[in-house]
Amino acid sequence: MSRVNRPAGLNRTVLALTGLVLLAGGGFAVATYFGWLRVLDPASPLVPGTAAPPVWVFWVTVAVAVVVGLLCLRWLAAQAFRTPKSVGWRLEESPEDGTTTMDSSAANAPVATDIEGYEGVKSASAWVSGSRDEPELYLLVTAEQDVDITALRHRIASHAVARLRQALEVETLPVRLELRFTTKTTSARAL
Repeated sequence: MSRVNRPAGLNRTVLALTGLVLLAGGGFAVATYFGWLRVLDPASPLVPGTAAPPVWVFWVTVAVAVVVGLLCLRWLAAQAFRTPKSVGWRLEESPEDGTTTMDSSAANAPVATDIEGYEGVKSASAWVSGSRDEPELYLLVTAEQDVDITALRHRIASHAVARLRQALEVETLPVRLELRFTTKTTSARAL
């Protein structure tokens, strides 16, 4: 799992547990209804009597609903795209001569500017993260609908990513690319 997508593991766990609880509850209800389980009488009322519950029950219900609602909002907020943390890289050939520290975010703008210059690309954002020895590149590119995706991906890999690899002096650079398209089509170009 990527270090950037931290909510994904929690999401899967919470959704799996919620699904299991709902399946178990549904299975229990169906088994009780058809008489496969004799724990509850299917003909008995859901709550005893017809009197209204005490007032505190309503307040507890409202409080629980508010807490659940706030937890849901927090979960939704965690789904928003989070940019990878920039880290400080120490660039040193020989520590006795001194060290140079570079923030990994210094590489973001040049890569995005390169990609924005490609034909059919409307905008681009880049984030470099990870350690100095194992950097990772995250790209968000918005392109026109009629762009050749294969050619664009090849251009990004052979030009922008290759230049960044050379600048960072690394052999491999994992890239995560998210490609979005504009909603309007461009007019046909004259040949």
